[in-house]
Amino acid sequence: MSRRISLREFQENLAHRLAEAQTGERRGLLGVQAGDENWLLQLAETGEILVPPPLATVPLTRAWYRGLANVRGTLYGIIDFSGLHDGLPIVPSGPARLLLIGARHGVHSALLVSRVLGLRSEEDFEADHGPPDPRPWVGQRMRDMQDRPWLKLDVPKLLANSAFLDAGADYSHGTPSHQTS
Repeated sequence: MSRRISLREFQENLAHRLAEAQTGERRGLLGVQAGDENWLLQLAETGEILVPPPLATVPLTRAWYRGLANVRGTLYGIIDFSGLHDGLPIVPSGPARLLLIGARHGVHSALLVSRVLGLRSEEDFEADHGPPDPRPWVGQRMRDMQDRPWLKLDVPKLLANSAFLDAGADYSHGTPSHQTS
């Protein structure tokens, strides 16, 4: 059953949304979930969001490198964004999505995420003043109004990071290593 709201609540919400539209406030962040982490990306740094197509696996790669996908004739390297952070692998079905990133930087990569959480506004978050995250592509730690932690992804730093760029499995000790270090 749907939640009933009063006419007053409806009018206040409508007035607030109209005021936002007139002042030009925009929801410039995209929220995604990867494993058990919530991430924010600048909308300008993202591309399309797709249902995962069939993936072609690539041998001798790290576990988080899920393979290649053909998106309208262009091959994209698919990164399991949870697996990259040593989380549980994401199953590319159900609510999972591919988020194309890097096209404006000349890199055809896509992040496999658990689900897309929608557009967000900077005003919906405040800085988390805890210890900094050790991953160089985490631009900022934040908390939403419900005190849930979020991580802001710095896409250019991710795309330039040697751990991200080195998808080849490490056989230096005789067995494949799937570490992200």
